[in-house]
Amino acid sequence: MTPLIFVTGGVVSSLGKGIAAASLAAILESRGLKVTLMKLDPYINVDPGTMSPYQHGEVYVLDDGAETDLDLGHYERFVRTRLTRRNAITTGRIYANVLRKERRGDYLGATVQVIPHITDEIKRCIDEAVAGYDVGLVEIGGTVGDIESLPFLEAIRQLRSERGPEKTLFMHLTLVPYLKAAGELKTKPTQHSVKELRSIGIQPDVLLCRSEQPIPEGEKRKIALFTNVPEKAVIDAIDVPNIYRIPMWYHAKGLDNIVIERLHLAGKVREADLSEWERVVEAFEHPRESVSIAIVGKYVEHKDAYKSIAEALTHGGMKQGVRVDMRWIEADDIEAQGVGLLAGADGILVPGGFGQRGFEGKVMAARHARERGVPYFGICYGLHAAVVEFARNVAGLGGANSTENDRASPHPVIALITEWRTATGAVERRDETSDKGGTMRLGSQLCRLQPGTLAQRLYGADEVHERHRHRYEFNDHYREQLGAKGMVMSGVSEDGSLVEMIELADHPWFLACQAHPEFTSTPRDGHPLFVGFIKAALAERGRRQAAAAPAVAAGKEAVAP
Repeated sequence: MTPLIFVTGGVVSSLGKGIAAASLAAILESRGLKVTLMKLDPYINVDPGTMSPYQHGEVYVLDDGAETDLDLGHYERFVRTRLTRRNAITTGRIYANVLRKERRGDYLGATVQVIPHITDEIKRCIDEAVAGYDVGLVEIGGTVGDIESLPFLEAIRQLRSERGPEKTLFMHLTLVPYLKAAGELKTKPTQHSVKELRSIGIQPDVLLCRSEQPIPEGEKRKIALFTNVPEKAVIDAIDVPNIYRIPMWYHAKGLDNIVIERLHLAGKVREADLSEWERVVEAFEHPRESVSIAIVGKYVEHKDAYKSIAEALTHGGMKQGVRVDMRWIEADDIEAQGVGLLAGADGILVPGGFGQRGFEGKVMAARHARERGVPYFGICYGLHAAVVEFARNVAGLGGANSTENDRASPHPVIALITEWRTATGAVERRDETSDKGGTMRLGSQLCRLQPGTLAQRLYGADEVHERHRHRYEFNDHYREQLGAKGMVMSGVSEDGSLVEMIELADHPWFLACQAHPEFTSTPRDGHPLFVGFIKAALAERGRRQAAAAPAVAAGKEAVAP
């Protein structure tokens, strides 16, 4: 049986359970253990694929096409393990599995109940996800006391009873707030959170106490006394300058030693080697230069909607000692106020998205980048915007658009495959009543790069795999027409039938891809496209500064006595 670490949270949400789990996994991996992570989400959606970014943030996509919670992104950025759909389970999926079995007659006429049928299915999914690993970390979404989380908490309580304390560890993340008016830290919320957890039969083995400042030893002793947790296992998880410091913080506090001792893993481990994380922190905290990147999206008021984009940009800068200053700009605002909002940007990135709102603002951003020679990086919908803009303003295809936004477009340069793969090439009406979930091109797919292109130089390879999440594609009927005007189809699908990447031959750095490369960027390795984009933005910054220098010098000379 794979030893299991269960990560729960209390008091409030957004304390950072995912980061805590990922950081502990990173330390254990550095000690030679083969680690995997899993998220149990209490919502009834089968997956977050159809959920609004405003409610749930980014939908993170795995190699096998699973649409998951953004915490899976934290996991993959902190450990080398590549996750699958087995690592992301929701209440909706659990119930769907149980109902499917009930309809097949697998329960032999029994009355299907939360206990044992739902909890047994949860335990089965956990076992399936962690099989073959030295240790598995399982994060339970939500907070203790949420009615939705109770079946998951009951399942992990049963696992402790079945496997014993030497194969299971409960790690509880809670809040120790500082009240400025009183001038002191308050431990009562943590005490009540643990009391709630114990009321359902779970005694935490480790407490991670989130706080704005270090917790005094006296307060730790108080927490240990009232929660029945050993004092050495009460660990202050203070706010740090960046999340990549957290593995080193927990290691310094001895968290990994507590886990290894409790789960009897001493014979499998070596000394921790966190040198890679030390280099990451050094690059992040001591940049030599900076660049300004304008991100033109439609959910920018909710940053978690573009979590992986922000991380990948940061990684691309860290690889070159560059701090990336991100300017989040609503595409709607560009439509209303013009491209002047992009002034001073060293690079422009247009990320993925869905729907008509803000699309014309993205098209305007692509045009501004093309005409002004500003580095442009389009991702998914950002490719669609770039293709539509080029078709309209360079190829002279008036009214060009995506059929996602204009079904009557005379030039549907972006469309569903089923719309343009017809005998005549005419756009056919799709079924508007079909289910949305699971109908996209999802997961890792091979892309062939054309020799001599920017993309091929950046990757240093002729074939790459990137993760997809989209329904609409470049309409292949326009490939030759747009190519004749200077658009380079630098990446195509394995069979050559789909355009995956485009570039502009006469532009310093203009690249757009249908896939989502941000999902495979990590702080230790970065991603070739993001590294190249930041490098181009740095060159653009230098060019603008050089162009401004004579004017500045002339101004100083004019006012000299």
